[in-house]
Amino acid sequence: MQPINMIWVVSGKQYRTDKATLIAHDAYWNGYHFEQGGRNTFLFRTPNGNFFAQHQTLLPHEVETGKIVPLEVDEAVSLYHSLYKKEVPFRVVFPCIKAEDA
Repeated sequence: MQPINMIWVVSGKQYRTDKATLIAHDAYWNGYHFEQGGRNTFLFRTPNGNFFAQHQTLLPHEVETGKIVPLEVDEAVSLYHSLYKKEVPFRVVFPCIKAEDA
């Protein structure tokens, strides 16, 4: 499954997959298919530096539909780490994140 063109407006902000950069996703070949349980998640960054997740599904529209969810930076970092396929390295996506020793 590839990300589809989608426009979603949340709190007066427009999120567009066709204008954003794909950062990471979970659409990878697991030996059977690319769709993990009929659903995939794609992490994007807008040209203005905002993050959002696009959730897609293969389930019928009566059951579930795709959507876009805006993310705070900490949510984007967490999602980035949870997604299998990284399209852009962490330090490029999150240059201001400084990791300290625990």
